[in-house]
Amino acid sequence: MIPKADQQTATSDYFHLDDDLTPDEVLVRDKVRNFAEQQVLPIINDYWEKAEFPAELLAPLAGLGIIGTTIQGHGCPGMSRKAAGMVAREMARADGSLNTFLGVHSNLCMGALNILGSEQQRQRWLPALARIEKTGAFALTEPDHGSDSVALETEARLEGDHWVLSGHKRWIGNGHAADIIVMFARNVEDGNVNAFVVEKDIHGSYPAGYSPTVITGKVGKRAILQADIVIDELRIPLANRLDGCHSFRDVSRVLQATRGGAAWEAVGHGMAAYEIAANYALTRHQFGKPIGSFQLVQSRLANMLSELTCMQLLCTRMAELADRGQLTNAQASMVKMATAQKGKWICNEARDLLGGNGLLLENHVIRHMTDMEVVSTYEGTDFMQALLVGRDITGISAFG
Repeated sequence: MIPKADQQTATSDYFHLDDDLTPDEVLVRDKVRNFAEQQVLPIINDYWEKAEFPAELLAPLAGLGIIGTTIQGHGCPGMSRKAAGMVAREMARADGSLNTFLGVHSNLCMGALNILGSEQQRQRWLPALARIEKTGAFALTEPDHGSDSVALETEARLEGDHWVLSGHKRWIGNGHAADIIVMFARNVEDGNVNAFVVEKDIHGSYPAGYSPTVITGKVGKRAILQADIVIDELRIPLANRLDGCHSFRDVSRVLQATRGGAAWEAVGHGMAAYEIAANYALTRHQFGKPIGSFQLVQSRLANMLSELTCMQLLCTRMAELADRGQLTNAQASMVKMATAQKGKWICNEARDLLGGNGLLLENHVIRHMTDMEVVSTYEGTDFMQALLVGRDITGISAFG
């Protein structure tokens, strides 16, 4: 279970980094933490086991006033990067699936509309998304283009007063249910990538040519559903092309702005797993004493906390640089790579320390462990992040 606020400083915030949060950032942290403890944790295992999304949480989630995080105006809170990190960290400490919904809806979809849309388009779509009256999705990944999404094959051609899209998208979070989907396709006229908005009609139906199917059989992030989407002669009005997307470079602007969320999520999973393991070490008795009294267990806990502290320091510095406008793509890639690797390791250590009990959903750690497998894959695998950093180091691209 997640400790109360006054316990965190003594355990997983070993270097007291939260002491430097501003009052507004503390307020965000505590609002999300209380929501996670009181409303997410009591129900999430049931939804995770059934592979269903907890839609009952959307209304209270909207009431927190956190949707849109760093976006200014249009009903969004205009947070600092560190406050946005607190949203991801504290939600992930409870559950990665709900945090992924936030990442897709609040960061990727809304972030794309804010960065790539005109002011008129922002006014048209962002307020309803900020209130979660409508939900969003971000359709970039394709069956044959994940890490090399720059090579996407979905095409768009202009026909009269509509754009016509055809192609295939996969692993699109909320893509089966979202009211507003930001979709990327290659303009057949000039070969550049453009962004389009797919909308449900007033009856809640998708336009002809948009056919989503929920992907089943996942062993991680089971309480957020991803779609495989077939796009066949999908007609999009001219007004639904985002004015600010002219090439994949513009898509990269959105990805850079949101990549930090995955790193903060890894911190949240790592904090939860460490706290579960540390508490377990004090309550689990073997050979007549708590296992926390054994040297090997203490060594493992110390190394878990050390790696977790490194993750926290990286994310804190990343947020500071981002707020100054100084964060580079390569720096964001390094943080995502390092936190994903360390987060996976911490969760695996925690699961192993709990022994057979670590396999039980009631102890939560197995959910964090499998969710971290997903975090290490999405928004760029560890290998791809390493190559982006390597290119920055050497000036030589090792891919594409």
